[in-house]
Amino acid sequence: MKRIIKIGHRGAAGHAPENTLASLQYAIGLGLDYAEFDLRRTLDGVLVLLHDERVDRTTNGRGRVEHLAFRDLKTLDAGHGNSIPSLEDALRLANGRIGLMLELKVPRIAQDCVEVVQRLRFGSPVLYASFLLDELADIRMLDRQAATMALFSNLPSDPHGIVATVRPSRATHVGLRHDTITPDLIQDLHQAGWPAFAYTVNEPADIERLKRSGIDGIISDFPDRL
Repeated sequence: MKRIIKIGHRGAAGHAPENTLASLQYAIGLGLDYAEFDLRRTLDGVLVLLHDERVDRTTNGRGRVEHLAFRDLKTLDAGHGNSIPSLEDALRLANGRIGLMLELKVPRIAQDCVEVVQRLRFGSPVLYASFLLDELADIRMLDRQAATMALFSNLPSDPHGIVATVRPSRATHVGLRHDTITPDLIQDLHQAGWPAFAYTVNEPADIERLKRSGIDGIISDFPDRL
């Protein structure tokens, strides 16, 4: 059985508060290939690690991320005394220790994202991911060497439909909801030149099924199970 790429979801969300530096530190401690984080932009233009449109679920605050300045977000408790980190915070901690998979959650942040990564001279691998295919195409225009992952809830069942769906993103990798993945789909993606990744896989039985199917990488809240 081939070695799979191990990615911690939102850091290692099953073990530490999601999208925090504590979660990133846990992922580093596990020796993972990548830690995955979600990116949004604040009112004052700072890229921060947060999944939801609002801060209500994961912090003791309320409101939409885009309506809050970073200085106000930093005062919120994101779990066990952690604050909401900026992308710069995560890059500095991860540099030389672990790769980062950065999921762009909103439009028109591709340029800022690439600029921050390049300005800080981040030396670990970066994998840009998104359901927003235009964002991925923009990243590839800004950095032709960038690794990008197009995310889908599902794909067409025929090879021609798969290629027609994925190609506009100019993505180098494809990420799929784990319960939609079959060995035939992975084979079709491989034949088209795309490594296949599965999200978000937490149950041991699903992990083993995907490993046997030929998957290239798995994203999990419990990456120690991989």
